[in-house]
Order: sequence, then C-alpha cells, then structure tokens
Amino acid sequence: MAEGLGKEVAILFADVVGSTHLYEAMGDERARDTVQQCLKVMREATEHFGGTVIKTMGDEIMATFPSADDAMSAGSQMQKRITSASQQRPEGTRVAIRIGCHFGPVVAEDRDIFGAAVHTANRMTSQAKAGQILTTAVTVEQLTGEWRALARQIDVATVKGHSSEMALFEVMWQPEEATSMLPSISWTAPEVPAAGRLRLRFRGKELVLGDSSKTAASMGRADENDVVIKGNLISRVHARIDMRKNRFVLIDESTNGTFIQRDDGEEVYVRRDSAELSGSGVIGMGRLAARGTPLAIEYSCEE
Repeated sequence: MAEGLGKEVAILFADVVGSTHLYEAMGDERARDTVQQCLKVMREATEHFGGTVIKTMGDEIMATFPSADDAMSAGSQMQKRITSASQQRPEGTRVAIRIGCHFGPVVAEDRDIFGAAVHTANRMTSQAKAGQILTTAVTVEQLTGEWRALARQIDVATVKGHSSEMALFEVMWQPEEATSMLPSISWTAPEVPAAGRLRLRFRGKELVLGDSSKTAASMGRADENDVVIKGNLISRVHARIDMRKNRFVLIDESTNGTFIQRDDGEEVYVRRDSAELSGSGVIGMGRLAARGTPLAIEYSCEE
C-alpha cells in the first residue's frame, strides 16, 4: 500500500481461535504447524482476492482490500477452507478462525497502517466467535449483491474512539446459514392453542400485534422502537417480536439477553436466539423484571 493519509480500504483481521488449547492438545510442533497452515490459507485467500497482508502477529493476520466485497470473498474462502480441513481432524483438535472487518480511512506508514478504522476492525474480531465474520454498518453499506443480502445485524458493541455503540453485523459465509440463524427453542410446557393476537403492556400503554395492520414490534432503548424502554443493560434495538404462522416469536438481538417469565412458572432466557411466546407473562430486557415493576413488559396471547 502506498504511503499516505486517509486512503479508504477494507481492513480485515483473522485469527485462530483457542490456539493455546491446540498447543496443549497437539504438542508444540504439531500445533505450530497447524497455525502456520491456517496463516498460509489466510494469506492465499487475501492475495487471491486482490488484498495485501500487512502483517502477521502470532496466530493472526491483518490485511487490507480495495473493496468490502473483496474482503468478504477472502474471509469466506478462509472460513470454508479451514473449516473443511478441520472436519477431517480427530475430535478435540478441531481448528476454527474468527474474522473482523471494517471499511474506512487509514494512514499507511512503514509498511503498516494506523487509524481509528484499524481499531474498529480489530474490535470486530474480538467480538466474533469461532466461525464468524463480523463487520460494521459502514462496511455493509459498501457491500453489493449477494454479500449485502447475507449481512444480518446481531448485536451492538462499544468501540474505542466512538462515543456511542456500534451495530455488529454477521456476514453469512455459508448461504444456508442465512435461513437458520435464529432457530426456535422448544418449550417444555404443554402445547397451547395457536395465538391470534398478542397484547403488550408497558407503563400504561398497550400494543396489539396480530391485527391486519401490525404483525411485528421492536423493543429497546432507541426512540424509534415500538416499545421504548430505557436502562443501562438495554441495547438500542434489544429484541423484536414477529408473527409466524399465527404464533408469536421473540428474537433477541441484544448484548445482555431477554428474560421471559410465564405466569405458569416457566422461565426462558434468550440471547441472540429466539423463543416462542405463549400464554401470558412478563418480558424483561437485560434482567428479570417482576410484574408491576417499571421495566416489566407484560404480554398475553389471545386466540
């Protein structure tokens, strides 16, 4: 990359997850070889899609790409090749990587890059789990075609250098994941008749879902939500409720999760997952909320 100020690129970090465990499970020599093989795959994928490996740091690489699409294509190839190779390994020695990416201006100097965008990309990596590619809203806006369609907001996070939280987006590198990202949780309680309407009550206000005019609602501390609820454990868009085949499903998109307490005693904790609402009870954002308290969202399903 040419020396200079303010050049906009896609910055990608990729690292091997749990490399310490690999050294314990495989021994120093085999683990070192395995990490080197991962770094080789990362480098090859970077170069294949027109990127530049800026540096390697132990079990991690930092690379830049001319476009966000190129970065996602490279990240996808890294995930596919390393996941495929890992599946051939014995149980207990599986290898996985995590990837973070951000598009923004960088300062290029002495074959390295600097700037807030680099910190943001690194933060995306630290938030990612094994097998994930995480990125920012700014990067998603740069994506085109299929890559943009495969980006899903999953959370918000605080990033160094930013005064407010940033949305986290996961990019699905296996297209079939896009439809299975939010699997349903099976309730252990007896089945109840399908609900035709759902009533939400919060601080004297009532919202009814299931009427022809409204079949979904969002909840969180941002003012644009259908149910606005403030609190230090509550994300900007904390959770949403969707009507699916005449049933209501709560989908959590928060940092601290959502608590569902049914009036029959059933309790469910949901974090970045989904659960069906049935009967009646109380929803708590980020913490348990007893009925009648300021942070309690009461719900009831009706035929």
